[in-house]
Amino acid sequence: MTKTICLALTGASGMPYGLRLLDCLLAAGCKVQLLYSQAAQVVAKQEMDVDLPSRPADAKAALLARLPAADPDKLAVYGREEWFAPVASGSNPPDAMIVCPCSMGTLAAIAQGLADNLIERAADVVLKEGRKLVLVPRETPFSAIHLENMLRLSRAGAVILPPSPGFYQHPQSVQDIVDFVVARVLDQVGVPHTLMQRWGEAR
Repeated sequence: MTKTICLALTGASGMPYGLRLLDCLLAAGCKVQLLYSQAAQVVAKQEMDVDLPSRPADAKAALLARLPAADPDKLAVYGREEWFAPVASGSNPPDAMIVCPCSMGTLAAIAQGLADNLIERAADVVLKEGRKLVLVPRETPFSAIHLENMLRLSRAGAVILPPSPGFYQHPQSVQDIVDFVVARVLDQVGVPHTLMQRWGEAR
């Protein structure tokens, strides 16, 4: 059965994680519902020199141009106020949602149930429908407010997965470090991958 994953990109540093996740989800044959904030557009350009256009159709074309082998029918991109998107309703929730990178502002809004834009509403839907919500907060250090918001979300059923790479794999590049974190996220949503060797497997 094909998994449907909602992937949201927000304005925290860490866009290489988010775009690598998109690559891996599409490569695994998942249907991906992509959402992104205005701040994510700035971060994508600053960190990766990737233009993420404001119009969803243009953003889809730009992202697929990076992934010529991806099935265009498996990627849907929605605008911030596109309230008729499937992810806006509990009658059509995704199997799981990932917010990566997740800004502290987005995390706080989800923790408080604000649902003022499509990213926040989609997360609200995923939580209330009992689906897996994975948040990848890229901030350091965490304030008490950040930690309290994370605890509240964890108690509500969300997975808090800071991008904290391990080094027992002896990474040789930045890409290896990115893949370590992305592998952990994919494991949480049940998407198979071969990004890294698992603990205890023969080297």
